[in-house]
Amino acid sequence: MARIAGRFGRVEPRASARAYLLGLLSKAERKNCWQLSEQAGLARPGPMQRLLRYARWDADAVRDDLRAYAVDHLGADGAVLIVDETGFVKKGHASAGVQRQYTGTAGRIENSQVGVFLAYATSRGRALIDRRLYLPEHSWCSDPERRHAAGIPETVQFQTKPRLAREMIAAALEAGVKARWVTGDEAYGQDPQLRAALEARGTGYVLAVACSTWVRINHGRTLVRADTVAERLPATAWQRHSAGNGAKGPRHYDWAWIHTGTDEHRHLLIRRNRTTGELAFYLCWSPTAAPLAELVRVAGVRWSVEECFQAAKGQVGLDHYQVRHWISWHRHITLAMLALAFLTVLDADTAPTTPADPRHPARSRDPIKLTVPEIRHLLAAVFTPPPLSATRLLHWSNWRRRHQATARRSHYKRRSADEPAG
Repeated sequence: MARIAGRFGRVEPRASARAYLLGLLSKAERKNCWQLSEQAGLARPGPMQRLLRYARWDADAVRDDLRAYAVDHLGADGAVLIVDETGFVKKGHASAGVQRQYTGTAGRIENSQVGVFLAYATSRGRALIDRRLYLPEHSWCSDPERRHAAGIPETVQFQTKPRLAREMIAAALEAGVKARWVTGDEAYGQDPQLRAALEARGTGYVLAVACSTWVRINHGRTLVRADTVAERLPATAWQRHSAGNGAKGPRHYDWAWIHTGTDEHRHLLIRRNRTTGELAFYLCWSPTAAPLAELVRVAGVRWSVEECFQAAKGQVGLDHYQVRHWISWHRHITLAMLALAFLTVLDADTAPTTPADPRHPARSRDPIKLTVPEIRHLLAAVFTPPPLSATRLLHWSNWRRRHQATARRSHYKRRSADEPAG
């Protein structure tokens, strides 16, 4: 709170922001305004709702504080910026940016919002440091009435997801974030403008691409599909490397690389699953020479953002919001990202100062280091307010049921109006 307190001009929203963050770190089942207000001992959800919608504070400024906090505490050599998106399944059509679209969260086309995120990953930890809500072009950008109802500023126009990623990367680098590499999945690796922008900045990248991607080999003289390149490689071209440690130990794959174009620092990187033979492809570029092991490391770091999404949704309620407004979405997401960064920093600070010797594994009775879920569990126990009285519990039960009854009457009335006269 010391980092962000100055972003709130009045004491009331500042106190609400503190209570909101404590609620995100609590054991509350659902981290929406109703339950966070009850958790904070409030009589109504009004203060929390005002914090997200009407209170005067700049979520982008808090985002800047969050980014600086993460870099200050997690910064280390070899930092990587990761771009990716995640979906938020929603009902109805009023929430800003919602439409039927594919989301990896559900693994299919669903009525959802999609947020594009930037993560910062080092050997000390990883955190989400920026976010953008994707606004679909046809269903939202060209509908002024719908935009106005959702509070979308007139300055916000359609931008592709790679364009949103470019903006976040540029903002981070211009703010002084030290990162030599950027990585992301095919949705971003296939965009030539993103790759060109990174090269213009002198920032290296390892970006996933489709097997159908065409690359130039033989000093740029021959144009070949990436999967055809893999088929022609001799057995001696493959090397075994770990893409980093997973939950069950090192993630070993076979890797091969080949120069592409006329730039000696430009490569096609190929990963082969040692069990299934499945292939994955990456376009790579760096301003200076980089060994294969370094490209493999960066490719493996990409999965850190998935861990960030899992922790953010499972631990601090990134997807628990019940808001429709453009500003409210960015405010909730920013505070959830800050709560996760706080847990990640504590996790990094409690890590052993010296790594374990793999030749002498810890005894089976030795505990693992503190994890983000365990830290949140301990913090929740420390900051849990006194148990609510029976009167207060009944007050909130009555409040929720009255609100739900009002909502039900509104829905029934709207549907009755839509029915043709008999």
